[in-house]
Amino acid sequence: MNKAYRKAVIAGNWKMNKTPREAAALIEEMKPLVCNAGCDVVLCVPYVDIAAAVETAKGSNIKIGAENVHFKASGAYTGEVSAQMLVESGVEYVVIGHSERRTYFGETDQTVNLRTLAALEAGLTAIVCVGETLEQRELGYTETLLKYQTKMALTNVKPEQLKNVIIAYEPVWAIGTGVTATADQADEGNGYVRAAVAEAYGEAAAKALTVQYGGSMNAGNAAELLAKENVDGGLIGGASLKAPDFAAIVDAASK
Repeated sequence: MNKAYRKAVIAGNWKMNKTPREAAALIEEMKPLVCNAGCDVVLCVPYVDIAAAVETAKGSNIKIGAENVHFKASGAYTGEVSAQMLVESGVEYVVIGHSERRTYFGETDQTVNLRTLAALEAGLTAIVCVGETLEQRELGYTETLLKYQTKMALTNVKPEQLKNVIIAYEPVWAIGTGVTATADQADEGNGYVRAAVAEAYGEAAAKALTVQYGGSMNAGNAAELLAKENVDGGLIGGASLKAPDFAAIVDAASK
């Protein structure tokens, strides 16, 4: 991390876990553990948990996010949720383009871009995910792919909107597998993302951009990962479902 240029953000991604009652209980457990955080703390929860999460987090330093958003404002899109719906529900952040959305639900670089634009237009902070598969890494395409995905996601994003963009480097081979990129691999991947932003928006914009690492970051490895220059926080999966583990990661990012 380099807090002289950009803020550190730890965001939990609960995926399809926790009922509203369970969500409220977990947030209540987390609140005293992260109340003195020296970083931004975000929990991205399933749609049905948003109301309970927003209510429970009131008065605390925990911000609530969603896990996806549609790119249209309204219409015949059964099962989808618009950016304005999220805003009026009290959501401030939204995860876009997670590898599970890309793999299981047909997300493409184009739809990721459209969702990002919709989120930014509504005033949300977009946590945009990029990452390579193991095959792509082994073929030597990591840099090319990360730069391409980053630039595609940011197409038509105005320079002044970048303050509401966080990019999360999540190597697909490390999502939910228990396999974590080494600290050097994480720093390298995040560096490619930052370089892409520099190419598109200039060095100052790249230095100011928060780039998270996601992919089996946990209480045991967070400090080593977050010590790297280009790792400005984490998008946390499994560890965000356990209050002590999540708090330990927040603590590591607070140093």
